[in-house]
Amino acid sequence: MVSCKRRPISFVKALSICLCTTAVFTFWLSPTPIVQAAAQDNNVMWSGLFHDQGPIYDNNLEPTSTQSVTLKFRTYTNDITTANIRYFDSADSAYHWVAMSKVGNDATGNYEFWQGTVPASSSTKHYHFQINDGSKTVWYDAKGPSDTESTTRDFYIIPNFKTPDWMKNGVMYQIFPDRFYNGNTSNDVQTGTNQYNGNLAQKKTWGSSVLADAPYNNNLVFFGGDLDGINQKLSYIKQTLGANIVYMNPIFQAPTNHKYDTEDYYTVDPALGTNSLLQTLISNIHSSTNGPKGYVVLDGVFNHTGDTNQWFDKYNKWPTLGAYESQSSTWSNYYNFQTWPNTFSTFLTSSRLPKLNFGATGSAVRNALYNNSTSVAKTYLGAPYNIDGWRLDAPQYADKDGGNGNNATNHTIWKEFRIAAKSINPNANILGEFWGDASSWTSAGDQWDGATNFDGFTQPVSEWITGKDYSNNTASIPTSQFDSWLQGTRANYPTNVQQVMSNHLGNHDITRFGTRAGGDIWKTYLALFFQMTYVGTPTIYYGDEYGMQGGADPDNRRTFDWTQGTTSNSAVSLTQQLIGIRNQYPALRTGSFMTLIADDSTKIYSYGRFDNSNRIAVVLNNDTARKSVTVPVSKLSVVDGSTMTDKITGTAYTVQNGSVTVSVNGHYGAILVQ
Repeated sequence: MVSCKRRPISFVKALSICLCTTAVFTFWLSPTPIVQAAAQDNNVMWSGLFHDQGPIYDNNLEPTSTQSVTLKFRTYTNDITTANIRYFDSADSAYHWVAMSKVGNDATGNYEFWQGTVPASSSTKHYHFQINDGSKTVWYDAKGPSDTESTTRDFYIIPNFKTPDWMKNGVMYQIFPDRFYNGNTSNDVQTGTNQYNGNLAQKKTWGSSVLADAPYNNNLVFFGGDLDGINQKLSYIKQTLGANIVYMNPIFQAPTNHKYDTEDYYTVDPALGTNSLLQTLISNIHSSTNGPKGYVVLDGVFNHTGDTNQWFDKYNKWPTLGAYESQSSTWSNYYNFQTWPNTFSTFLTSSRLPKLNFGATGSAVRNALYNNSTSVAKTYLGAPYNIDGWRLDAPQYADKDGGNGNNATNHTIWKEFRIAAKSINPNANILGEFWGDASSWTSAGDQWDGATNFDGFTQPVSEWITGKDYSNNTASIPTSQFDSWLQGTRANYPTNVQQVMSNHLGNHDITRFGTRAGGDIWKTYLALFFQMTYVGTPTIYYGDEYGMQGGADPDNRRTFDWTQGTTSNSAVSLTQQLIGIRNQYPALRTGSFMTLIADDSTKIYSYGRFDNSNRIAVVLNNDTARKSVTVPVSKLSVVDGSTMTDKITGTAYTVQNGSVTVSVNGHYGAILVQ
């Protein structure tokens, strides 16, 4: 109830009440489930089966071509007779078998482990398991157990494919520069400034509506946020919150406030600062004297430019001749004209955004963007900037002849981009913007490191917690569907890709999470619990940490309210606490993930994150009322008599009969660590 939900958080010892079905209740509370398991009874107990590529189950997630990979598989003790790894090797396009052997039990004695080794080679491999008890066979892949074999949901082994460890272990903070903080009023764009072709800018007061007043244009509304402002607020990002990766929306010279219409890739927009200031900002983010050592990701808008770009120059701004001005221009083949000069390929339907023509390998566009030593990508990855990665804007559209991408040419472009970027910084992160299943760019280990996780995080979280999709349309899913959605989308990617997927509640293209939540800050609390404990890189869109409101673009780009940017704000304080917990336990970053409870009736979702050092049970209550939850921690190999401590409240619980019982407030969570 509302009054219960809003009371201060203070956990009390709760009654042992099970919130799931009778069958599951019996399993959880049975101190010796191994009694039910028997080999050679032609039956495999699915509830005991588990494998993922966490450190307990995969000894070498990112092998080189000379390193073998030893895999473990868990079953109930004495439940099966044989187990095998079945893997597909791209070297010969055939499946191979590896017999597994028993190698011991877990700490509870309830489970036993089977082990086998996939030999080293340079070829990509996909694998799943065959589990046998007498005449019964069960298959196990990235989506779990099945009676039938599938070859489309395998786990991945990709030699020599490494995603950046700093991204796996970091928390990213996304900033729309014009709306974060005005650190230098002298460079503010003023009302009446001619931004392009007679279109005038409007300067508005910080905190006022982002919508333009007549006769101005929404994209030409400016508030004065800049790189100086980001630099001055680094202590908030790095110390107050504890985030250590700063991702900025485009900062290069462009007429609009969003700057996705690049005019000059080599010049920081004067309204945001200077190239020298950018170097200082990056150095300060990298520093460990003002908080945790940080990392910088810039927004790379490479599939199109603005029509004011020197290469195109529709409005005769530059002394040189652009492709729009002359068919003999140096850059005439950078774009694709159907009828020169007025009909040309554009990004989506905007004539202000002419698409780049990538042409064939070695083309001038490819050289300018990423191949040459002076290319855009290499310039900022190298000295004196030394950024740590690129977020690629709409990269699926990059193509030759102005096409719409997602084809062989598109994938070749990003293969080349990866080689070029990693040649300057092997630890650079390549993050592709994509709104669906991005596996065609990530599953071979030769293009992006990860992607924006709209499909595997943003959408399901929004539907489960707020009852709205990320466009603010009614769309509600029960807890069990939420869990299956997460499992299915994790299965789309290699595990080291899952660990660097950008998990954002909102961003500059969709309605604010706080608005989808109807302004209920408790739903933001719950979302933060999940964001900071799930697989992937938590990505905070500036202001989401305090429940900033905002509708569809451009209302989702409101100015940051600095009266809320303090730990006196309960959501900011919780964000700080959750990031601290995530930073303390590697299991929350690179550990295994196991569902413990997904109960539709109680709206309780619980899961384990674990590695060789810690077993952690996260409990989320998606209802309004406080709930008593019995959590089956024995499934995480936690033994009776051991202690699990809620890192939020400090309350310690003793494990009895394989479980702990905790009380969790409505739209809140618990993080139990052993």
